[in-house]
Amino acid sequence: MPPATLAPWRLTVMAAATGVIVANLYYVQPLLHQIRTDFGVSAAAAAALVTLTQAGYALGLVLLVPLGDLLTRRPLLVYIFLAAAAVMAAAALVHRFALMAALAFVIGLVSVGAQTIVPLAADLAAPTQRGRTIARVMTGLLVGVLLSRTFAGLVAQGAGWRAVYALAAGALVVTAAALALTLPAEDRRPRVRYRDLLAGTAALVGLAALRRRALYGAVVFGAFSVAWTTLSFHLAAAPFHYSNAQIGLFGLFGVAGVTAANLAGRTADRHGTHWSSLTAASLVAGAFIVLALGGATLAGLAVGLVLLDAGMQGMQITNQSIIYALRPEARSRVNSVYMTFSFLGAAAGSLLAGQLYDRVGWTGDCWVGAGLGAVLVVPTLLEARAHRQRVRVS
Repeated sequence: MPPATLAPWRLTVMAAATGVIVANLYYVQPLLHQIRTDFGVSAAAAAALVTLTQAGYALGLVLLVPLGDLLTRRPLLVYIFLAAAAVMAAAALVHRFALMAALAFVIGLVSVGAQTIVPLAADLAAPTQRGRTIARVMTGLLVGVLLSRTFAGLVAQGAGWRAVYALAAGALVVTAAALALTLPAEDRRPRVRYRDLLAGTAALVGLAALRRRALYGAVVFGAFSVAWTTLSFHLAAAPFHYSNAQIGLFGLFGVAGVTAANLAGRTADRHGTHWSSLTAASLVAGAFIVLALGGATLAGLAVGLVLLDAGMQGMQITNQSIIYALRPEARSRVNSVYMTFSFLGAAAGSLLAGQLYDRVGWTGDCWVGAGLGAVLVVPTLLEARAHRQRVRVS
C-alpha cells in the first residue's frame, strides 16, 4: 500500500484508537486499593490483577497480533475493539474476585488492538518518515496510558471503580465505529495457514537484532511495572493518604513520556539509535534511585515518575524504529515477538512488585527497579561505545 494513503487525519484517528484500547491495561492501577477493599483481598492478590492483565496481553500478542499479516486489518481491528468492549462491560458487573481475576486476563487478551495499529501505520508511512509516524501513533498510545490512570481515579472517586469499566466499554464501541469508517482498505493477503503463521512468528526470534531489542523491552517494561503496580498502595498509605482522584492525577506526570516518544522518533530518523538507547536506559535507572530516596515526598515522586516515563518511552520508540526495518513484509509478526517479550517482562515485574511490597515496602521495590535499570545501562553503553569505535575506524 503506498505511503500516500496515510493522510494526517487518518493518522490522528489511528493514534486516538491506540490510546482508547491500551487504556484497558492501566485503568486498574490507581484502583487497586479500592478493589482490594471492595473484594476483601490482600495487596498481593489485588496486584495480581495487573499481572493477569499483562499475561493475557502477552498471550494476545502471540495469538492475535500475527493475524495482521494474514487478514485485512480494518475488519480485524473492528472485531478486536468490540470484543474488548464486551469484556470491559462484563468486568463492571462482577461481584466475585475469582471472576474479576479471570476477566482481568481476558481484558489483556483482547486489548491488543494498538499493536495491530502500530505496524499498520509503519506500513503506510514513507520510509523516511517511519520513525516520526510511529512516534505520532505512540503519542496517542501514551496519552491513553497517561489519561487512563487520571480518568480512572476521578471517575472512581465519584462513581466507584465499576463505572470506569462501563465507560471504557462505551468508548471502545465508538472507536470501533470510527475505525470501520476511516481505515483504508487493503489488498487481500496471501492465504497462509494459521499454524504456519505462528511458526513463522516463532522463527523471527532467530533475528539477533529483534531478540536483543525484545530483551531490552522486557526489562524496561518490567521496571515500569515495578513502580506503577504498587504506587497506588504507597499513595493510599502514610504519609500521603491520598484519595482515588488524587492517585489518578499522578498519571499526568507521564506527560514527559509523550515528549520523549516524539524526540526519540526524530532522533532515530536523523541520528541513529545507539545513544538514544543509552540515554533512555540511564533515565530508567536514575528514576528509581530518585523514587527510592525521595519516595516519601511529593517532589521526589514527581521527578522520579517523570524520569521513568521518559526513559521507558524513549527506549520503546527506539526499539520499534529498529525492529520495523528488519522484516517489512512481516511487521505484525515482528511486533508480536517484541511486545510478547515486553509484556512478559511487565507481568514478571508486577508480580515481583506485588509479592515484595508487603515484605520490603515501596523503597525495596524501587531498589529492585534500579537494579533492572542498571541491567539496561550495561549493554546499551557497550553498544554505544562499539558504534563510536566503528565510526572512528571508518
